[in-house]
Amino acid sequence: MQNPIDKWHELVESGDAEGLEDVLAEDVVFHSPVVHAPQPGREITKKYLTAAFFVFKQPSFRYIREIRGERDAMLEFQVEIEHVLVNGVDLIKWNDEGRIVDFKVMIRPLKAVNLIHQLMARALGSD
Repeated sequence: MQNPIDKWHELVESGDAEGLEDVLAEDVVFHSPVVHAPQPGREITKKYLTAAFFVFKQPSFRYIREIRGERDAMLEFQVEIEHVLVNGVDLIKWNDEGRIVDFKVMIRPLKAVNLIHQLMARALGSD
């Protein structure tokens, strides 16, 4: 079985949002940096991550640090979008089957959070 973080890196590099179906558990929970409540379920998580693939697909995007455990990982990233340096962390947990069950995104600084909020809302088709 392929490690879900290795698979995640492949999906990010390729921008293959369809591949999310294979890596997300049915009961996955997504935690957005701008939405108050956790978002449960594969479909809503896939929707957010697909929008993120679109928003973050920039030449400057890269993971700059990674810490892996047996069932979880922390991936720190940075990217420049519209002349704003965005620094963030993906916290990912997975189950025994290697499917992601919890995905939390944290972003800084505030200027970056505000920009990502606008761009994600646009990508998701909402205000």
